[in-house]
Amino acid sequence: MNYLRPLWIKLLIGLLLVLVGIQWGIHQPLPDQLSKDVPQVFLLPFLERPQTYFYLHLFTFIPVFLLSFDRNVHYYKQWRYLWPGILIMGALFILWDSFFTLSDVWGFNENYVSGVFFLHLPLEEWLFFLTVPFASVFIYECLNFYVKKDWLQPLQGTISLVLLLLFLLGGFLTWGRLYSSTTLLLAAALLAYLYFLQKSPWLGRFYFAFLFVLIPFLLVNGVLTGGYTNEPVVLYNPEEFMGIRITSVPLEDAVYGFTLLLGITAIYEWRKLTVDA
Repeated sequence: MNYLRPLWIKLLIGLLLVLVGIQWGIHQPLPDQLSKDVPQVFLLPFLERPQTYFYLHLFTFIPVFLLSFDRNVHYYKQWRYLWPGILIMGALFILWDSFFTLSDVWGFNENYVSGVFFLHLPLEEWLFFLTVPFASVFIYECLNFYVKKDWLQPLQGTISLVLLLLFLLGGFLTWGRLYSSTTLLLAAALLAYLYFLQKSPWLGRFYFAFLFVLIPFLLVNGVLTGGYTNEPVVLYNPEEFMGIRITSVPLEDAVYGFTLLLGITAIYEWRKLTVDA
């Protein structure tokens, strides 16, 4: 029966993508429901300015860019493997982002952005898909260099299966909440592809790195979701997500980031194997 496994996995992935497409087609979020009511950690008055989102990109990108020329990690030498993944996944997520903005699943507070919009997204949101992955893969590379042992490799199968089951269960239980269900089902589809079909050997290292990535990710996203400002930069429709927050950050944001970085890392690792082969 083992020869059937790839077929069943492909059918599962196809089903998940079809279900996401159906939900995008039939579900109509209520308009004008974006909420500014979020739990605050503490206020940082210096963030109360139109350049807030842009400054976050400078804070994220510049230190990593300078550290890219470190004599040990040599991150700058990996850029040729990295940028295609960032551009491919970024394009897909921008389309997702734009659709959700048009659908009133989320929106952007114009008090904290430049006012330059493309495809209904502020310029700063476009930059998010460049700076955050660039910094996150840097953390992944640093850990690969300085932590030689792949601590989670013996557990990567168990972790993958547990995450897959959680994503599937969560995606079906939140059916009708567009952000929750979409994010969880797409995360399940990508993880199933990489674990069962690609048998990616680097998943343990990715899970290990993601634990570290979560710290700056939650800090940056905490600013965007209103943890440190009078109002959120990103506004959510409360009917379209579970309402579970890590400080001010919706739980779905962590899964959204996980999926984005997992896809980029997959392309990144594939290119490292094939470009110089």
